Amino acid sequence: MTTTQKHRDFVVEPLGTKPVGTLAGIGYGLGKKLEDKGIDKAYVVLGQFLVLKKDEDLFHKWLKDTCGANAKQSRDCYGCLRDWCNAFL
Repeated sequence: MTTTQKHRDFVVEPLGTKPVGTLAGIGYGLGKKLEDKGIDKAYVVLGQFLVLKKDEDLFHKWLKDTCGANAKQSRDCYGCLRDWCNAFL
């Protein structure tokens, strides 16, 4: 799996208050849909990722149901969060 520059940029520093759109796989459209549901920060998505016990299938389903993410978008976001957790948790 290759990573995007967005992925690499996300995983090299602490989460802080990064907007949801800084997550790999989350572009403007999905970011707007998430923000409309009150999910405006990357740490909120990370929280759901952790609540789902880092389960890839459950996370993909949640992201698809929440904002309509396709398989590649949810896979990119999952990988980004997984790598961030490996670096910081």
